[in-house]
Amino acid sequence: MKKPWKDSIYLQREELARLLREPLAQLAEKCVPAWGGRERLDEVLTEGYADIPYCTFLYCLDTGGIQICDNVGREGLAPEHFGRNRSDRPYMKEAVPPWGFLLSDAYISLIKHRPSLTALQIVRDGPRTLGYLGADFDLSGLPVTAGLYDEPGYWQQVKGDPSIRGTVFQQCRAESPMDRNMEQALSILEELLTQRGVFQCQIHFSSSQATIWTVDDPFRYRMLDHEALSDPNICLVYPPQPYPADAAIPQSDIRQILNVMKSLRFADPNIYLRMASINLFNGMISLTFSCDGSHYMSHVEFLMKDTSFWF
Repeated sequence: MKKPWKDSIYLQREELARLLREPLAQLAEKCVPAWGGRERLDEVLTEGYADIPYCTFLYCLDTGGIQICDNVGREGLAPEHFGRNRSDRPYMKEAVPPWGFLLSDAYISLIKHRPSLTALQIVRDGPRTLGYLGADFDLSGLPVTAGLYDEPGYWQQVKGDPSIRGTVFQQCRAESPMDRNMEQALSILEELLTQRGVFQCQIHFSSSQATIWTVDDPFRYRMLDHEALSDPNICLVYPPQPYPADAAIPQSDIRQILNVMKSLRFADPNIYLRMASINLFNGMISLTFSCDGSHYMSHVEFLMKDTSFWF
């Protein structure tokens, strides 16, 4: 199944390759007359450094992956890299396409341990391959040219710890304080989600707590323990808020969603709901069961499934 984040990566890499291919090809041509001379190559790369956008370092390699000049960067030369064997680095293990330009997959850099990628341009003197022009890039310095992806709305299942799945029928649900007070706890959560500005809620049924995020302070979460989930006065802490007009989940569906979660908590003594979450804006529901399996789906699909689907 194709992942949306992979589509975003593809678009980002495509735009970066478009920006880098031509200036690297031109610089590689300028390296040909200087090939084999360390100082001359340093001069060529220093003069051409500004023409390679977002670049961290430039260098040249022979066909065996041995560096034949210094690293050329924003702060000048780094001579300690001369003679370095880069043949075992990730970008050297990828096949350079016939047109002579490769934009590597991202990797973790060896020295600074930073997410990075490398562009390689084959340096040719007529039909003869001399080596490679390399350009390193720190991902933090690259522009974001593709929009942030959206999570898919279809059902996704993620299997958890095999050791937990293997012993699921040797365990039974232990009644938690929240189980004994389920109706009151869910009524409080419904009020917070529909009337008090909470847009995301993670409900930990087994440990009798909830983690909430509010539209007024979305970068911080707040914990509601069993005592808070047993006391309707907790609602007074959160001022009344109109239900978000751009919420993907209709306000009228919140109670039904919570009721289905309740049924999944009590439906089976061995396979039972341990944790669930609701996000009003992306319309997604997540569920984690006692077998350590997790499910993600749209609220519409969630409400369409009955207990026979889960058990």
